[in-house]
Amino acid sequence: MLFAYMFVDVMSPLQSLIETQRGWSPESFGYYAGAEYIFNVLGFLILAGIILDKMGVRFTGTLSASLMVGGALIKLYAVSNMFEGTGLESWLDSWWTSMPGSAKLAAFGFMIFGCGCEMAGITVSKAIAKWFNGKEMALAMGLEMAIARIGVFAIFSISPRLADWMGTPTVVIPIAFCSALLCIGLLCFIAFSFMDRAYDAETGTSKNSGAETAEEEFKVSDVAKIFSSQLFWIVALLCVLYYSAIFPFQRYAANMLQCNLDLDATQAADIFRWFPIGAAILTPFLGYFLDRKGKGATMLIFGAVLMIVCHLTFALVLPSVPSTAIAFSAIVVLGISFSLVPAALWPSVPKIMEARYLGSAYSLIFWVQNVGLCLFPILIGQVLQASNPGITDPLKYNYTVPMLVFASLGVLALGFGIWLKILDARNHYGLELPNINPTKEEGIMTSEGMTME
Repeated sequence: MLFAYMFVDVMSPLQSLIETQRGWSPESFGYYAGAEYIFNVLGFLILAGIILDKMGVRFTGTLSASLMVGGALIKLYAVSNMFEGTGLESWLDSWWTSMPGSAKLAAFGFMIFGCGCEMAGITVSKAIAKWFNGKEMALAMGLEMAIARIGVFAIFSISPRLADWMGTPTVVIPIAFCSALLCIGLLCFIAFSFMDRAYDAETGTSKNSGAETAEEEFKVSDVAKIFSSQLFWIVALLCVLYYSAIFPFQRYAANMLQCNLDLDATQAADIFRWFPIGAAILTPFLGYFLDRKGKGATMLIFGAVLMIVCHLTFALVLPSVPSTAIAFSAIVVLGISFSLVPAALWPSVPKIMEARYLGSAYSLIFWVQNVGLCLFPILIGQVLQASNPGITDPLKYNYTVPMLVFASLGVLALGFGIWLKILDARNHYGLELPNINPTKEEGIMTSEGMTME
């Protein structure tokens, strides 16, 4: 997941470079950024959850890593000089002429990568739930997320420098570097598969390819049970609103800082790279706190409030007071928000879903999330272009309106967080309870006729 997060944002600090070198527009960049989620929105992620519950973490994890490598190589070819002047480029340029052929092919590769990345996300979540059931699950998930966040810090630090490494700026070297890391990641998951097989042999969990035991057999009809849960939809909608104000923002953040603070790509990336560090540092500690003290729903609310404040700062304060200190402070606080919400959100899912369809529950939440992550980069690209008529210099954009859009998503997420806390207080779902419980009864929740494990 560390290498996957690096690949996701490898081009985020290079928006102005790709627009200048390959003729992309803000709208084209938005379509490219949203392409990561298109196949998942069209149903692949739901299928991925079913595959995970049927085939287990070993098969699904290896498949997901392979898809990421394949998509990365397609994207690398699309932005390389090898693609220029080919018949494929001519054909891709011949239709939907407002989007260059290189952007179309890069978007297609990003779609393939996105299938693998999201499949890997639900696989890792289920693997952690399996290995740490009844133990420090939130801490384990927090550490996994922290390591992944370090990938964002790393790529914002090195991507602009790799782009300038050969003297002539190019996006090819950073993408090639991250593609090589994904190949290493595939080998790592293959190694984990052997460890997981040994774990199953020790615990007697399974005897067949990592699939679930007979008493936990998944049925496709269980998907209807998930969709019928009101609590599932509240969590899923909170998730999509919150993450749609984070990940699409990452795509545009460096350019936003360039435009507001008159910085080059490296300087802007050096400021924004501290965003994930706050999350990386705090998330494991918050996971530890959740395991022992609880208060997950409260953390969701507080995280949404911090996000609203940060995006309003980017929208209204930074353009009027172009201060590096203000930008840096807002980014660090946004990182704190990004530690609060995921640390509380993902460990809550095993409390409301049975283990036999936990993979499908994660995949359906990710699917709803992917709808937003697919549409909002496109929307932000269109809003950015519409709010900057006649502006062709990518360093002169006004980002006020796009940042207000992100802030509005935070307001909606806050509303769902408050609703969730009210329902938890009324129905005792256990979202405010610690994950490590002294008795079995404290670890079993009942909601809407569903046994929650």
